[in-house]
Amino acid sequence: MMKLWLWVFTISLVSRIGAVPNAVPTERISGSAGDVLEDNPIGRLKVYVYDLPSKYNKKILQKDQRCLTHMFAAEIYMHRFLLNSPVRTLNPDEADWFYTPIYVTCDLTPNGLPLPFKSPRMMRSAIQLISSNWPYWNRTEGADHFFVVPHDFGACFHYQEEKAIDRGILPLLQRATLVQTFGQKHHVCSNEGSITIPPYCPPQKMKSHLIPLETPRSIFVYFRGLFYDVNNDPEGGYYARGARAAVWENFKNNALFDISTNHPTTYYEDMQRAIFCLCPLGWAPWSPRLVEAVVFGCIPVIIADDIVLPFADAIPWEEIGVFVDEKDVPNLDTILTSILPHVILRKQRLLANPSMKRAMMFPQPAQSGDAFHQILNGLARKLVQDGRIYLKPGERILNWTAGRPVGDLKPW
Repeated sequence: MMKLWLWVFTISLVSRIGAVPNAVPTERISGSAGDVLEDNPIGRLKVYVYDLPSKYNKKILQKDQRCLTHMFAAEIYMHRFLLNSPVRTLNPDEADWFYTPIYVTCDLTPNGLPLPFKSPRMMRSAIQLISSNWPYWNRTEGADHFFVVPHDFGACFHYQEEKAIDRGILPLLQRATLVQTFGQKHHVCSNEGSITIPPYCPPQKMKSHLIPLETPRSIFVYFRGLFYDVNNDPEGGYYARGARAAVWENFKNNALFDISTNHPTTYYEDMQRAIFCLCPLGWAPWSPRLVEAVVFGCIPVIIADDIVLPFADAIPWEEIGVFVDEKDVPNLDTILTSILPHVILRKQRLLANPSMKRAMMFPQPAQSGDAFHQILNGLARKLVQDGRIYLKPGERILNWTAGRPVGDLKPW
C-alpha cells in the first residue's frame, strides 16, 4: 500500500512538472546518434527505380485498398516517395542503388491479415524479370539492390517464427539489402546489413487524436492488445514466447497497470495520458506500439529479447526506453517503480524532440528527417564504391533453384 501511495504521488508530481507530450523542454540527441538522425541524404546517393509491370504493385493495391493503412504499408509509400524523390535517377548507369517495387504484403484475408505465402514466388519472378531485361542485377547478383520486405519476419515470409526459420530468406536475396520491420540479433531471417524500419502507422490518424498539452499523465503503465492468441496458438505459451501471458497473469489486478484486451476508441488519447507503454513482442518482436509510444511521448517498455530496433544508429533507444528481459516480466512492477523521477523526465525530454517523432513516421508528403529519409541515410552509409561487390565474368554466388518449401519454386 505504501508503494502504491508513493507512486500515485510521483505520477502527480511528474505530471505537474511537465510530463505531457511536447510540453517538456526538448533535448537534442547527443553525440553521433544525433548527427545521424539529422543527416540529409539528398545529394549523397542516387537510386534507380525499376519500372515493373503493374501486376507486382499497383494492380495488387487496386484489389484491396486496405493495404494503404495496415502496418506493412511502408512498401507502398516508399515506392511513391522514391518516384518523386530528388535521389531518383532515370539513368541506371549512374545509380548507387537499385529499387524493385514489389508489394509483398498486400494479399489480405477478410480480417485484414496479410497472406505472405506467395511472396517468395512473386519475389523470384520479379528478380528473373529485372535480371533478364537489365544488366545491373547480374553484375553484382543484387549486392547494390534493396527490397522493402515489411512482414513479421521480413523475407522469411511467415508470421510464425518456427516456420519462418524453417523457410529462411529466399536465397536470391542473400546479397541484397533488406529494408524490413523485423530485426533480431543473430536470426536467420535477418541478413547482416539489413535496415530495420518502423512499421507504418497512419500519420493523419495519429495527428487527429492529439490531446491538450496540459493533460497530466495519470496512467502509470498502459497496454491494449492480445495476451493469448487462441486461434493460432491454442495450447498457449508459444505466442509472444509467453511474455504477454506473463503480463496478464501477474498484473491484471495491479492498480498501477491499465491493461486489457479491449481496444477503446480513446486508445491514442490514453497513451498520451500514460507514463509507460508496454511494447511486448507478439508473433514477431516488434509492433506498431513502438511508433505510437514514441509519437505520443509515452516511454516504451520493450519486452523482446535481442530485438534490433528501427534506425538504431540514429535513435538512442537505451536512453528513451526501458528494456525488460522476457524472463523478468513477473518483476515488471518492481522494475518500473524503481526508476527515479529525474530519469523519467529525461526520457520524456528526449521523446519530446520533434526529430525523434519524425524519424518514426512515413508522412505524405515527405518531411525532412522522416522515416523515408532515415532509410536513405542508411543506404548512403552502406555505399560501396571500390568494386568489391562486382562479380568476375562467369562468377555465380546465388542459387536460383534453392528455396523451401518446394512450393516456393513454382512460377508466379
